[in-house]
Amino acid sequence: LQKILHVIAETPVWITKQTNKFFPSAKLSGEITPEHLGVGYIIGPRIAGVLVAGGVLSWLVLIPLLSSIVPADTIAIQLAKLGYLADITKDGGKGGWNAATHTFNDYSAAIYYAFIRQIGAGAVAAGGIITLIKTVPTIVKSIKGSVSSMKNNAAGGSNGILRTERDLSLKIVGLGSLALVALIAVLPQVPGDSILQKILIGILVLIFGALFVTVSSRIVGLIGSSNNPISGMTIATVMGTSLIFIAVGWTGETYEPLVLVVGGMICIAAANAGATSQDLKSGYIVGATPRNQQIALFVGAIVSSIVIGITIKYLDKPNSEMIAQGINHAIGTEKYPAPQATLMATLIKGILSFNLDWQYVFVGVFVAVVMELCGIRSLSFAVGAYLPLSTTLPIAIGGAIKGLVDRRKKKENIPTGPEEDELGKGSLFATGLVAGGAVAGVVIAFIVGSDSGEKLLKSISMEESISS
Repeated sequence: LQKILHVIAETPVWITKQTNKFFPSAKLSGEITPEHLGVGYIIGPRIAGVLVAGGVLSWLVLIPLLSSIVPADTIAIQLAKLGYLADITKDGGKGGWNAATHTFNDYSAAIYYAFIRQIGAGAVAAGGIITLIKTVPTIVKSIKGSVSSMKNNAAGGSNGILRTERDLSLKIVGLGSLALVALIAVLPQVPGDSILQKILIGILVLIFGALFVTVSSRIVGLIGSSNNPISGMTIATVMGTSLIFIAVGWTGETYEPLVLVVGGMICIAAANAGATSQDLKSGYIVGATPRNQQIALFVGAIVSSIVIGITIKYLDKPNSEMIAQGINHAIGTEKYPAPQATLMATLIKGILSFNLDWQYVFVGVFVAVVMELCGIRSLSFAVGAYLPLSTTLPIAIGGAIKGLVDRRKKKENIPTGPEEDELGKGSLFATGLVAGGAVAGVVIAFIVGSDSGEKLLKSISMEESISS
């Protein structure tokens, strides 16, 4: 009904006019998608509520406030500085700038891209670092446990180890790490002007990977995957790598892709580490051999990376309309906005080019600090403040439904527990919504990716007939 027939708007929007004296340029929107509703049900009302609270602050507090006190020309100049507007003398850009009348078609969008995104980036960076600081005891415990385990294995040898406790040899891990550095150094797809630059990338991947893979695996085992601060680890990696580059004199646009490679690899490694930890736990329960599981995970990681790479490359192809506008990559546009990737790019560009608007970033930093002082998870709130409200609102609705279900169970004295929450009918249905919505989205994207598929969808769309 949404993506194909267009009977319902993909993102229903309610917005007030800029001329409204009481509540100017406020926007309330929501993507009615099953995957967002499912995610909200899975994470529950508490986290979902914190997420949407960040969105409410951005779209119903800060944007109306800034639209009242910041002149349109100032917003346009800021958009031009960030690259969202070619020139203030030309029409277009985010928010639909009109150079003749010096007004925007959509003030909320213009302010979001000019100011709110940088405030949100500062909040997410601070929230990620705060989350990491709070897990320092877990990090120290993880490293000590890993070192102790290595010493015990070395002292006991492999003969006395039970089958259910037999892992891959550390020699294989060491050789694999060296092979990874060598592969990064020789692959032409990896950015870098020299072998030395690529080797440094490989070494940074090993250093940050050894730290955050251990941390991620341990955190999942101790407090669960939902509390695994992967965003915080990725932000710390990106900022740490950027500072190392500045220290050796590598600044400017040339080195931005190198930082992104390190951050992307660590993000994937940390996510895989948490999933691997859970797989090994499941294997331990059923009596599996960890070594065999690890080999299977290697195969799975290689196969999935190839499939995902092909899928991403296909989705990144611009359609005929984008090509006419001079757009060469679909990912990063309004069609596939990739907000987290944009956040990383904003931080990297700002740090390496020394042009980050720190005044807005520090506003976000102290928003995160205030949330922590109030006893609220700052990272969840910060992510909500950075993302469009259209994304977090349906997640909040899913969380509210979960809250109503839990309240009813409590009222009827139905026993609940962690296992019931994960394996109950509601959670399984929500998981199906997420998986089904994701698969359907990929299928539709593949159809739209070809000219014939795009024409087919336009021919069956009911948008024009309904609107006329």
